[in-house]
Amino acid sequence: MTEVKICGITNLEDAETAMLAGADAIGFIFYPQSPRYVTPDRAREISGKLAERICRVGVFVDHDPREVRRIVQFCDLDSIQLHGNESPDYCRVFSPSALIKAMSIQKEEDLALLKDYPVRAILAEAHDPVRRGGTGKTCDWNLARRAGERHRLILSGGLNPQNILPAMEAVRPLAVDVGSGVEARPGKKDPEKIKELMAAVKSFGNPRKSSSGEKIFPKIEPP
Repeated sequence: MTEVKICGITNLEDAETAMLAGADAIGFIFYPQSPRYVTPDRAREISGKLAERICRVGVFVDHDPREVRRIVQFCDLDSIQLHGNESPDYCRVFSPSALIKAMSIQKEEDLALLKDYPVRAILAEAHDPVRRGGTGKTCDWNLARRAGERHRLILSGGLNPQNILPAMEAVRPLAVDVGSGVEARPGKKDPEKIKELMAAVKSFGNPRKSSSGEKIFPKIEPP
């Protein structure tokens, strides 16, 4: 099955709903400008009450690498997702096995830049000049599919229960990342939307598989 990350978790109830519905990962956003921002203390509390089988991802935007490490260790996170203007050199500070880089792929030339990033996976997201994720906008699925032919790809951007199947058919990603598309309001998930989305993903008949067989969201030790 195509892997699923439910992002923008701010409370234990939503985390448990995602886990019980079969999500592979949940995401905590440590970007204060996001309406889905969660403090490290709150993320640690939520994380500590969950079963070990779900991957915990921390989402960061142009943080100091030392602060990223501190939060990762404090919250016992499994993976790091970078959503800012982080350079390839910035990414090299961390282990690539635990790193996801979000990229806005807007044009043909952007595809060539992806190879410079030493990461576990590229997350294709929609472009917004101000906001970092959670915009409800879809990315260019044609370009995302081409990126997925060369790299381990997570599809994000405006995904919801209604468009998840055509998105997966068009892009054939290894994983999908969904936030605002399964919300009742910013920062609060809708259990029925999560269940509907997970049912749609499970029904997808011919998911793409990693050539190595490795999961995008495993339980691994970040740096």
